[in-house]
Amino acid sequence: MRWVRGLRRQETTPSRLISVTLLTGLTLAITFILPPVANSQLAGGAAITIVILGLSWLIGWSGQISLGNSGFMAVGAYAAGIWAHHHATTPLLFTFALATVVGGLSGLVVAIPSTRLRGPYLAGMTLAFSAAITPLAQNFSSVTGGEGGIFFNTLTTPAWFQHLFSGVDATINANAQWTADLAVVTAGLTFFIMANLFHSRTGRAMRLVRDNDVAAELMGVNLSRTRTFAFVIAASYAGLGGALFSLINATVRPETFPLTLSITLLTLMVLGGIGTLSGAVIGGIVYSFSTNLVSHINSLTGVNPASNLGANMQGIIFGVLLILTMLFAPRGIAGLGIKAMNLRHSRPVLASDENVN
Repeated sequence: MRWVRGLRRQETTPSRLISVTLLTGLTLAITFILPPVANSQLAGGAAITIVILGLSWLIGWSGQISLGNSGFMAVGAYAAGIWAHHHATTPLLFTFALATVVGGLSGLVVAIPSTRLRGPYLAGMTLAFSAAITPLAQNFSSVTGGEGGIFFNTLTTPAWFQHLFSGVDATINANAQWTADLAVVTAGLTFFIMANLFHSRTGRAMRLVRDNDVAAELMGVNLSRTRTFAFVIAASYAGLGGALFSLINATVRPETFPLTLSITLLTLMVLGGIGTLSGAVIGGIVYSFSTNLVSHINSLTGVNPASNLGANMQGIIFGVLLILTMLFAPRGIAGLGIKAMNLRHSRPVLASDENVN
């Protein structure tokens, strides 16, 4: 099957568009058979997938460490929430664009001094940024709503979509599926953009800076500009993901984006596969249905969900999964799939294969 391998090597923008469209369409079809709770979970996972895509670009392709993505999510969420709270009739596309731009600008502010830092110093600075967001949101209560946050509901299900459902729970089913479909389409669009970024000239320069910054500089790559661009893109994706996450929940509050969320995002990225597109999708899926897994484990072990152990069970499970992944699959779940495909394609060519080709 040599021609199949040839097609895999010749990736073009139209082929990526077709692949993303098929994947998005398949996911949209699945939402028609999922119950409302699962659709709501899928919507949240799609928002997290967007954030992981940006984080994978920053860490996996530019080699920079960030623990501040929960802060970038909060910036985008508050930008969308404040605007939607005062301008409820604004098109949703504008709200998303605003959150993306504001998130990118916050990334630019952090990136300017961060490009001079490396390793734990860079991680410490981004962590400090993330830690500062919650006190700021609490102190500027006249704008952010303080501890109570901002409540808004701008995800209105169109009438034509509601007509597709019938029965007692028609409204609930329609609202949950519309939210999931909107989140899936948004994630699909960001997936396509990131796929092209990965294979663009900028993406190749990013990998060169990650692997050998001296060689990159000798080849004319502006290190500071390239690293700054990586931060801006990652923060833009986090801002959009945070806005979508807050719109799905119809609220944005300081405790929605704690420091532990940044650790969770890093864990999900490692589980899925650092620097891979499919790894971000896997991480989002794991996040989507992690609540079900936690509930199942609590019921099997008899742990009270309201206890300290039960409340921290998700973090414990993610920690165990992270350790197992680093021990047995350092490249994540996506890396296991790639390895299996490579082993299959590298097997000796048999006479029967030659006859097929």
